[in-house]
Amino acid sequence: MKLMSYLHAGLASYGAWTPAGIHDLGGQFRVTWPDLQAVIASDAALALARHHIEQGAKTYLDAADIVTLPLLSRPAKIFCIGVNYADHAQETQIAAAPHPTVFMRFADSQVGHGQPLVMPMESEQLDFEGEMAVVIGRGGRRIPREKAWEHVVGCACYNDASVRDWQFHSSQWGPGKNFHHTGAFGPWLVTRDEVDPSLKPLTLTTRLNGEVMQQASTEDMLFDVPALIAYCSTLLPLQPGDVIVTGTPAGVGMSRQPPLYLQAGDVVEVEITGLGCLRNTVVRG
Repeated sequence: MKLMSYLHAGLASYGAWTPAGIHDLGGQFRVTWPDLQAVIASDAALALARHHIEQGAKTYLDAADIVTLPLLSRPAKIFCIGVNYADHAQETQIAAAPHPTVFMRFADSQVGHGQPLVMPMESEQLDFEGEMAVVIGRGGRRIPREKAWEHVVGCACYNDASVRDWQFHSSQWGPGKNFHHTGAFGPWLVTRDEVDPSLKPLTLTTRLNGEVMQQASTEDMLFDVPALIAYCSTLLPLQPGDVIVTGTPAGVGMSRQPPLYLQAGDVVEVEITGLGCLRNTVVRG
């Protein structure tokens, strides 16, 4: 299933993208499962959603009639992983660490597919970072690596756009990673019955105004998804709806000569095999 969150007629809802259109599920399920985060936490809700999608909808929503939201509006935790590709560590001259480099992103720093990615007035150094996000569907603490994929409900595209000068104000990256509407998340969550990175690596491509900036395989991660889940679940119990953004490969703007930072009007696309294409236009704000 390709599950998504959106506004329709001013009301927050959720549904599934299908070739026929968007199958609205929120209208049917909202009383029991108020949002997509509640759906992915319930095996019964997921099974019922799959059944409804297979049966087809009487009417479908048109993409032009919705405003796409970040996939999950209130994840309790968004773990982001730094320098998780060897080529990115090399280009940034940041030494690869013996353990995952983890920083946190706040939920309200996110923006949905098709919505403006905001270059803040305080900086000229907004940079793109195409990444794969994994979403937890079944919680747990100290999850062993060999069981980790059983806790993943699905995966999605993510642009962990970074305000570089603020990122390096100090050794703590949080400020540069949490400006308003800089973390793009979407367009949909693809459940693992449809695309499973544990069985076949996926290709990640980031384009700026149509030109390829980044391209890599998810098998090139220094710390794979099971290692990240095991590490993060050691810190805190993972909950359904928690997100792990797994890191970006080489090609980011700050490492180019000369540096290539985003400008108002630019279009950034993050596309991952089977997970769709996340597209955002940059605005100044």
